[in-house]
Amino acid sequence: MTSTLAAPTIRIRLEDRGLDLAAGTTLAQLVDQLGHAPDAVSTAVDGQFVARAQRAQRVLQSGETVLFFRPIVGG
Repeated sequence: MTSTLAAPTIRIRLEDRGLDLAAGTTLAQLVDQLGHAPDAVSTAVDGQFVARAQRAQRVLQSGETVLFFRPIVGG
């Protein structure tokens, strides 16, 4: 009898939709998986800005809301 265990997953909110990810996914990995250039988007988790340099350490948790937005530059 062979048993296949599914990898643990979490469910986050991305913008206005649900998204299932592998448990342990970082914000940097999510940016990459979605095809965004790291310097082309700014990120927030549950309304809190996450700097680009902190994304690799920011492990996403089930139930969190992630937002990508374009940085505003100029003056």
